[in-house]
Amino acid sequence: MPTTIRTREPRELLALVPYQLGFHPAESAVVVSLRGPRSTVGTIARMDLADLADPVHGADAARALMGHLLADGARRVVVVLYTAEVAPGGRGVRGTARAGADEVLRAAEQAFGATECWVVGPHGWWALGCSDAACCPPGGRPLAELESTRVGAEMVLRGVQVAPSRERLVTLPVVDAAARKAARRARDRWAARRVAATTAAEAHRWRREGVRLWREALTARLEGASGAGGSPAVFGEEAPLPPPTVVGRLLAGLEDVLVRDAVLLSFVAGTERVADRLVAGEAGADVGHALGAITDPRLGRRPDPARSGAARAVLEHVVGHAPRGGHAPGLTLLAVLAWWEGDGARAGVLVDRALAVDPGHRLAVLVDQALRAGMPPGWARAC
Repeated sequence: MPTTIRTREPRELLALVPYQLGFHPAESAVVVSLRGPRSTVGTIARMDLADLADPVHGADAARALMGHLLADGARRVVVVLYTAEVAPGGRGVRGTARAGADEVLRAAEQAFGATECWVVGPHGWWALGCSDAACCPPGGRPLAELESTRVGAEMVLRGVQVAPSRERLVTLPVVDAAARKAARRARDRWAARRVAATTAAEAHRWRREGVRLWREALTARLEGASGAGGSPAVFGEEAPLPPPTVVGRLLAGLEDVLVRDAVLLSFVAGTERVADRLVAGEAGADVGHALGAITDPRLGRRPDPARSGAARAVLEHVVGHAPRGGHAPGLTLLAVLAWWEGDGARAGVLVDRALAVDPGHRLAVLVDQALRAGMPPGWARAC
């Protein structure tokens, strides 16, 4: 997300990037939008170098990325390459990194003119193409220089933390084997009841019960987090989460598209009636309008931190009880929630995990496409 921090030295800018992403990038091209006459840092976007190096889609991806930065109000951009594919002599890059760098720099120069490019390698950092040993010695300047910066000190004071890798952005709860087994048995029993539902009325009752269980879990988490009557919770007191028997029913329920979409609607307060009509098979314009709070810049609003935090806690608890392979619907809903909150990096990790479980999961595919296109949530586009 944009920041008001203005960088005056390359090392300040390079120090800022991991804090803005939330993790230390690897084999990545990061493009920093610089706005206005004072070069205020705006959007910071990351792409895998392998995707940029793709001979079919790489050039289009790089051009689309620059289009988003133009829309962000960038007057110029800075490209930072994070790679271990360092050329002999330590001043260049090679292989996939070189091909990806060529594509992103070509697109940047077409959109913004001459573009600075810095490289952060395994042991040092330098300007790509610099041959001045005083500026960029062989192997680069020490990485320790990036740790002792004004930006770094300010981020530490803010309490901002950086994950060691993109994958480590998402840590789901560890659930013991007995709890997972109980949840699996409950899931199988509840899924069998859906299969046995031979009429529309029986299917509707099954879905309605799944939505009820979700709402109870969400409400309990909300009330437990705030304390009875909305007062602050007692320090150290755990807000309640559903037991494995209920979690199993939720796992089965989320496999149903209508139940899953009703849960998605619940991220937005005041959508209960719309969700009830949805599971009854009466989907209409109201559903799109409700989802517009998440996706539409005309209707979009920021998520309520308490509600989104409660939904995230319950979903992580549910996914934690799934088989070791994961649970595509739950992971995808977590990805949507992270995207709505403006955390595209976390959303990307979650949707990658969902697609690893089920490559054809339709909602996960849509979220993945939105992330790859750099599409922000509605409230961010409105801003």
